[in-house]
Amino acid sequence: MPLRLPFGNRQLLIAWPWLLVTLCACMLFVNLGRWQWHRGEQRQQQWQQVQVALAAEPVSLADAATLARQLRNARVRVTGQLDGAHQLLLDNISRDGKPGYEVLTPLRLADGALLLVNRGWLPFDGYRNHIPDLSLPPDPGTEFSGRLDVLPVPGMQRTPSAAELDVPTQWPRVASFPTAAQLSGWLGEPVSDQVLLLDADSGPGWQRQWPLPGIAPERHYSYAIQWWSFAALAVGLLLGLNIRKRT
Repeated sequence: MPLRLPFGNRQLLIAWPWLLVTLCACMLFVNLGRWQWHRGEQRQQQWQQVQVALAAEPVSLADAATLARQLRNARVRVTGQLDGAHQLLLDNISRDGKPGYEVLTPLRLADGALLLVNRGWLPFDGYRNHIPDLSLPPDPGTEFSGRLDVLPVPGMQRTPSAAELDVPTQWPRVASFPTAAQLSGWLGEPVSDQVLLLDADSGPGWQRQWPLPGIAPERHYSYAIQWWSFAALAVGLLLGLNIRKRT
């Protein structure tokens, strides 16, 4: 027997299977919405912590061992020599919808270790066979400050091509999402996945409006509202399609 509920001169006549399917769908949509909302709150908290870290004075570090103990997003100041002969263009990095590169330059620290320094983003000029001029000025400085991050990773797991695994014979090299192991092989010595995102006024480079990690909290909140809207739509369809005039 279907479920019958009176509504004035009409009645709601719903088959039990459709009612159960709608209830299950609504529970799923509501829970997905709650999950996205909680993710938004977590991301908001994460961004607040990053913003607090960015407001702090940079900590001066002398060697790679001390540097490795620093947390991601910590502001640091390091001293060393930039290696302009072995620079890397990180491909497929977009800013405001425009394609471009980020420039990684190795920095030789006082203890001899290498730290990758991100000198900023520059736009793609439309020609794959043209490498931008990455040369350093005569006096690029020896002290650099910025925020610690890690090498960017693709949204989906990818297998590097044979060409990407080859040791480069010419520099600078263009690469998409290299790993620390690949970079170590190319440079011939160990390199960690730590990257120093330079401050805007620290050393030579390009655009340095570094985005905060992950997608914005507002996007998670909008996803939550979308899922809850689906739940409301499912209920509305169930009611609208099953209201009948009384006979």
